[in-house]
Amino acid sequence: MTTVLIADDQPMQRFGFRMLLESQDDMTVVGEASNGTEAIRLVDRHRPDVVLMDIRMPGLDGIEATRRIVATGARTRILIVTTFDLDEYAYEGLRAGASGFLVKDAQPEELLAGIRAVASGDAVVAPSLTRRLLDAYIQHLPQATTPSAPPEEDPRLTSLTEREREILTVVGQGWTNTEIAERLHLAESTVKTHIGRILAKTGARDRVQAVILAYDTQLVAPA
Repeated sequence: MTTVLIADDQPMQRFGFRMLLESQDDMTVVGEASNGTEAIRLVDRHRPDVVLMDIRMPGLDGIEATRRIVATGARTRILIVTTFDLDEYAYEGLRAGASGFLVKDAQPEELLAGIRAVASGDAVVAPSLTRRLLDAYIQHLPQATTPSAPPEEDPRLTSLTEREREILTVVGQGWTNTEIAERLHLAESTVKTHIGRILAKTGARDRVQAVILAYDTQLVAPA
């Protein structure tokens, strides 16, 4: 059973989400929050598998609530559900540690599939989509302070093997597992194993966060 917390300031939106989720045999709603502060409190109380997180809420917004929940190290994963598609809100949500985002006009089956994917540890947005989003807002990413000097090695990369670093780079470039397997002449199961090790070694929560890591450590430059 996947436990879900709904965080949205619109009562009718929360009601609609609850009706949809509770129609499923494998999901249950453990609480509702109308703002970010309440969402943090309820996550601490219920430890849900997934939070459906709105962005624009009174008081503490969904982005800051996501950042604080992720910072606690909780196993709860955040799925941003927004009325805005591919804009700075979605960008900031992913940067805050969300495992993906969907727009509110998504089909019910898309929302349910997204929740199941996030709960199982997958990311909802495709790596190529994440890359386009990061490219669009690259000005928000850290810039090298001395362009003429090589950047210091990021400690998150030091434990990676050469092959793992190579795979992290192409994940950051938006390659799928199938593309990685075909182009690097690996079995797809081997690619999945490498990606699992990369996530474990770097502390990235999912593939979306691995793409962001590739940008942050300058393994990948904007297209």
